[in-house]
Amino acid sequence: MTPTKWFTLCLAASALLLSACESKVSYTEDVQPILFSACLSCHNKDSEGYLNSGFSLDSYEAVMKGTNFGAVVVPGSPESSSLYLVIAQKTAPEIHMPPHSDVALADGRGFPLSEDQVEVFRLWIEQGALNN
Repeated sequence: MTPTKWFTLCLAASALLLSACESKVSYTEDVQPILFSACLSCHNKDSEGYLNSGFSLDSYEAVMKGTNFGAVVVPGSPESSSLYLVIAQKTAPEIHMPPHSDVALADGRGFPLSEDQVEVFRLWIEQGALNN
């Protein structure tokens, strides 16, 4: 076997292994606990995040409804989903969520989500943002 064929075979095998390792993300078991622990205090019906944007995180339906300005989750496209972009800190620092810097527009303060938590959201949205 030539080195080029060997490399191509190894690359294909690696891709298969990675996709096999990527498990299905559950809204109820994986996403909702993060939302409830890191976001719900500011995005429930009596709090700053909801009062300013109309965005509640108390249910799957509310998450999918989005804000007064529109949907925040585009199933299948994390990079088109503002929810993902603000928690992954791929936006202006003023709107990173949870707000955690001195330049944040929101009054509340929290801590950035971990890389693993952000990845849960990315995978969930990529997998269709299902209510599972």
